[in-house]
Amino acid sequence: MDFYTSITSNYIPKARVLAHSVKRVDPGARFHLLLSDLPPEGFDLAAEPFDTMIRFEELPIPNPRQWLFGHSIVELCTAVKGVGAQEIVRRHRPRKLCYFDPDIVVFGGLDALAERLDRHSVLLTPHVTVPETTQRAVIDNEISALKHGIYNLGFIGWRCEGEGLRCLDWWASRLLEFCHDDIPAGLFTDQRWADLMPALFEEVGILREPEFNVATWNLTHRRATGTAPDAVLVNGRPLAFYHFSGFDSGAQEVMLNVYGKHSPALFQLRDWYIAQCRIHGQDALGRLPWAFGRFSNGEPITRDHRLLYRNRVDLQRAYPDPFQAAAGAPSYFQWFRDNVQGDESTLLASEAILRDRLFSAETELRLIKGSRSWRLARSIARLAHAIR
Repeated sequence: MDFYTSITSNYIPKARVLAHSVKRVDPGARFHLLLSDLPPEGFDLAAEPFDTMIRFEELPIPNPRQWLFGHSIVELCTAVKGVGAQEIVRRHRPRKLCYFDPDIVVFGGLDALAERLDRHSVLLTPHVTVPETTQRAVIDNEISALKHGIYNLGFIGWRCEGEGLRCLDWWASRLLEFCHDDIPAGLFTDQRWADLMPALFEEVGILREPEFNVATWNLTHRRATGTAPDAVLVNGRPLAFYHFSGFDSGAQEVMLNVYGKHSPALFQLRDWYIAQCRIHGQDALGRLPWAFGRFSNGEPITRDHRLLYRNRVDLQRAYPDPFQAAAGAPSYFQWFRDNVQGDESTLLASEAILRDRLFSAETELRLIKGSRSWRLARSIARLAHAIR
């Protein structure tokens, strides 16, 4: 069974922790790295825990620079998961292939995954497997799953034949065209597409056991005991793999404090993970800038730049390399500056950008209403009204 992950260079430390964890459980495992970035200075594949590396430029994507420009960093790393898996299958002919997000650590369970892939063509893990019982958990976990996808694609497993390959080919083709963070339009990167898999394809297996893909969104019904890192039990079963989703943004710590209070072993595990990432270069590599985050003149590429370009075929035809921004030469950068900056009417005429703006505003308002300061202000207002 082969394994792979998809990253930019600032995630190399996390990918190293993941690859080492896979090989600790299965020393004979073959681990592949998809890199949508420039490798950092001094990077030597022979000294890494990765057996192979596939660069973005090697993937068979039509008009690759145009396509790349239309994706954020998260959209890109998820969009290449399908075509990257196809390329691994083409080059290395694995019988079974599992994807793990780079912020996952494997502690066991690989034999169980291999056995399941003898019986199933595709393996998925749901975000939640037990109904929530509080309003906050319903909002945080069940409604969030309805927005972002029923299945968490931090993990997906394939049997590389028959129905498994048919599903992979379908998924890869959808991601090439529709791997966008656009929840109001029914899309969230690669995940929402997986909602259709059990309906469209035979032999799709659902992993509901509590030890698989443990994360803050399923902790209301999963209790961790024992000691980290190698003796953690989840509902009495040995932990298979843990997902540190939201680690860099701080969301993982916040939600762990909300839903993991009954599981001190998970706080030990978090401390261990921080130390492991540092051992594998987090301090030196964790803040590396993305090679495709700026125009050729060094100016940052904004989300508005990307959304407008990917939704305007006329701009794609006029500026086939949108990254180029040489002074004095026609460029998308200069067109955007001349026609959009200072006058947002062009942007707001784009349905995708208007939808994105409205959703961002709604999200910000929801965060404000959920904050402690908002609740305090509401309490003061009610008290003042009562006094009057």
